[in-house]
Amino acid sequence: MRNPIRVRGLDHVVLRVADMERAVRFYCDVLGLSVEYRNEPLGLVHIRAGSAQIDLVDLAGKLGRQGGRPPAAEGRNVDHFCVRIEAFDTDALTAHLARHGVKIGEAGSRFGADGTGPSLYVADPDGNTVELKGPPTHPGPAAPR
Repeated sequence: MRNPIRVRGLDHVVLRVADMERAVRFYCDVLGLSVEYRNEPLGLVHIRAGSAQIDLVDLAGKLGRQGGRPPAAEGRNVDHFCVRIEAFDTDALTAHLARHGVKIGEAGSRFGADGTGPSLYVADPDGNTVELKGPPTHPGPAAPR
């Protein structure tokens, strides 16, 4: 029997955040994304990220309170998520991130949905790890990590 589920790509990731406007500024001003919809009664902001969305849930809002304690250094809701970017110019990226006071983590060549290519890790204001991934330099499977 054929599996009826056909995954086309990332639809959305939901992150619980302590300061909604600070998080919106990070995703819009630093990463260049845009707010698509605000659901104020739920404390939810939908951020457009290409064909996918990043949904931000305010810890103080209705949905955020349902999620329990806030994320902390010893326990997170998400390990990381990856945003595929069109071009990967290391110098331009690091200069842009530095202008916004964003700490840059480990850079390297990593496997992703399109193959192996350059990426680097950054942290959003709530400590969620965001991987910025450029175009593949080697399509297809990579060596095990």
